[in-house]
Amino acid sequence: MHMRIFKGAVLSSLTAAVLTLPLLGGPAWGAEDGKAIYERANCVGCHKWHGGGGGGYGGAALSLRDTHMDRDQLIEVVRCGRPGTRMPFHDKNAWSTVQCYGVDARAGSAEAAPQAAEFLTASEIATVADYVMGNLKGKGKPDRADCVAFWGEGAKQCLTYK
Repeated sequence: MHMRIFKGAVLSSLTAAVLTLPLLGGPAWGAEDGKAIYERANCVGCHKWHGGGGGGYGGAALSLRDTHMDRDQLIEVVRCGRPGTRMPFHDKNAWSTVQCYGVDARAGSAEAAPQAAEFLTASEIATVADYVMGNLKGKGKPDRADCVAFWGEGAKQCLTYK
């Protein structure tokens, strides 16, 4: 069995591999996976491809580029939605068996956010939060490079960017 040092402790390869998985478990996914989940979960419907938010079918979505939320807060918002807004929850157990925002699930669904059209696994939620943290948050106004990174070189959506 291979052993390695992890934060001052000697761990087996298997234990070290488990400890290095993304928060909430699951496979280590990359930015392309996060982007694909961002599209599949229809985050683009409100937050737009660039994460700048604005008007969408659900109202005025917040800018993910300007957000002050950290990774854990983003995970909770994706998992639980935002009560009182159109931000849906993506964890099928949110507001039923999973505690959201410190509210006991048994307290009732009166405080619940709307249900998403598609549920995500815990690792998919963590992956989309990582995508937002690494590719959208704090990036300023979207430019041509952002557009090409999202849509690909030669995409008609990027023609307006110089």
